Amino acid sequence: MTNPILADWQTPFEIAPFADIKDDDFAPALEQALAAHKAEIEVIRDNADAPTFANTIEAEEAVGEALNKVLSVFFTVAGADSNPKREELQRAFSPLIAAHFAEISSDKILFNRVKAVWDQRDALDLTPEQDRILMLAYRNFVRSGGALEGNDEVRMKEIKGRLATLGTSFTQNLLADERDWFMELSEDDLESLPQFAIEAARAAGAEKGAAGPVVTLSRSIIVPFLQFSPRRDLREIAYHAWAARGANGAETDNRAIAAEILALREERAKLLGYANFADYKLETEMAKEPAKVRELLMAVWGPAKAQADADADVLTAMMQSDGVNGPLAAWDWRYYAEKRRKAEHDLDEAELKPYLQLDRMIEASFDCANRLFGLEFSPLDIPLYHEDCRAWDVTRNGKHIAVFIGDYFARGSKRSGAWCSAMRAQAKFPKVQSPIVINVCNFAKGDPALLSYDDARTLFHEFGHALHQMLSDVTYESISGTSVARDFVELPSQLYEHWLEVPEVLAKFATHAETGETMPNAMLDKVLKAANFDMGFQTVEYVASALVDLAFHDGDAPADPMAKQAEVLSEIGMPDAIGMRHATPHFAHVFAGDGYSSGYYSYMWSEVMDADAFSAFEETGDAFDPERAQALEEHILSTGGSQDAEALFLAFRGRLPGVEALLKGRGLTPA
Repeated sequence: MTNPILADWQTPFEIAPFADIKDDDFAPALEQALAAHKAEIEVIRDNADAPTFANTIEAEEAVGEALNKVLSVFFTVAGADSNPKREELQRAFSPLIAAHFAEISSDKILFNRVKAVWDQRDALDLTPEQDRILMLAYRNFVRSGGALEGNDEVRMKEIKGRLATLGTSFTQNLLADERDWFMELSEDDLESLPQFAIEAARAAGAEKGAAGPVVTLSRSIIVPFLQFSPRRDLREIAYHAWAARGANGAETDNRAIAAEILALREERAKLLGYANFADYKLETEMAKEPAKVRELLMAVWGPAKAQADADADVLTAMMQSDGVNGPLAAWDWRYYAEKRRKAEHDLDEAELKPYLQLDRMIEASFDCANRLFGLEFSPLDIPLYHEDCRAWDVTRNGKHIAVFIGDYFARGSKRSGAWCSAMRAQAKFPKVQSPIVINVCNFAKGDPALLSYDDARTLFHEFGHALHQMLSDVTYESISGTSVARDFVELPSQLYEHWLEVPEVLAKFATHAETGETMPNAMLDKVLKAANFDMGFQTVEYVASALVDLAFHDGDAPADPMAKQAEVLSEIGMPDAIGMRHATPHFAHVFAGDGYSSGYYSYMWSEVMDADAFSAFEETGDAFDPERAQALEEHILSTGGSQDAEALFLAFRGRLPGVEALLKGRGLTPA
């Protein structure tokens, strides 16, 4: 019987036949796909003809279809709908996959073929896109260790395999801690919680099989609890559990894993001739070097900390007026900040949330994409990997552009956070293929599902990533969509958040869940004026995490990452009442894989650009200016990694931005 993962998918848009795929299909499918890809690479490597762009570089672009199918399906369900079997498979698969690609990247015969094409590049009549993928192919080989010999070559393979195993363990430990902890609430404990938070707690209790409502470590549940519960004792318990993810001293403790990952990354970088891992990692990014990253982060840290310190004084006074003596604590900040927001802006999130229905915010994100880029979205009735998922056919002028899948609700089988991935990326070679794009979020269920304003921004953010994938228009898959520098990849997503704040968007789509009435103008004004509320807190918790990440990799790897974390926070004067957005034991961005390692700063680097990029629309007086929208698609959203990121931004904006636009946008510009 043909394995359903490897069969020809006779499904609408060649979507994976999830209903036919069983967990037992993954291991044999991966084994076959790895063998097939190895054979395909060997044909390229052993070609008796002289190396050419077509028989070497393009040939590599054309292989691996079966392996791509297996990996896209497996890692989609492993991240968004895991179970013990899938976790076991992921632990087994990670070193196998790492070893497979390490073997390819260290193949001297294959490297020499790539190098031969690279050495004759000036004599080749290549298109700019072909020239780009040749450069990337050669650079990737070198940075992967393709030029290493002897013991260094062997050690590099060992390091890659071990890092893959450790990253998987880190992720699964974090998922286990988030899945297993919950705090039962009595009916009295629900006092003062808004209805949406009560409903979310009851739904979470039902999922956990508890007798009543519970608080879990899902951000969409614990943050509202910390915001609204007057029970300081329960807030403290919940906060400590949230902060202790990955650091509970049991088998799911991530601290030793983090230390080993950092040591291996340093060793990997030094094998390749770099002083440290940050130098290695940032070489291919817009920032280029750690000093520029630190300069940006510290330029923001000063104004952000000053604002946070001033806010802490106000919140402390509020707390003491409630009869609570002692210093403001991390489990107090959100509670008193919410009370302050209600008092100063007359904005109550419990009153706001009914106007931010999930379905209406999805419609809003689609409508903005229609007005900017002419995209249209039609629901699809197709089997997907979970009943919560929905799908849409994305078209423009009647032509199919992409399939978009949304998986929006929190559940125990899904890792925390929000992300965008492509089950299939856009390409024109070796065949034309349209993208299949997924947004995964962790919103609380409800009837209807209601979002916080931060949730709504997250939805727009991830949809910005999706647009980067859907509007991609390049030839080769390796540079398609979001295959760009890490500190550039967040530009489209963070830029798209700005359209949520366009008054006419909220006026149209922020309608009350019960009455259907449009958000009153007075509330709309309050929402927009309060957009930067508590920005000192938000910026401090983020920048602290980014500075710790940079410190981990810019120099010798710390033997004790927790001690290094404490040292960095002490040096910058981290406020006691604010925790890092991602403390080391649950810093999945950095330790689940190499993606954001030494690169968590990239959100802020991209924000410098997105603040300036949206100004290009504001300067026209029209947030949907067609010429600016066309330029955005032409120079950024459609181009993938076909050019250097700096060149793409210059083509769109005509200049590079400074940090001033970011500080102004966050309301942190000193008076």
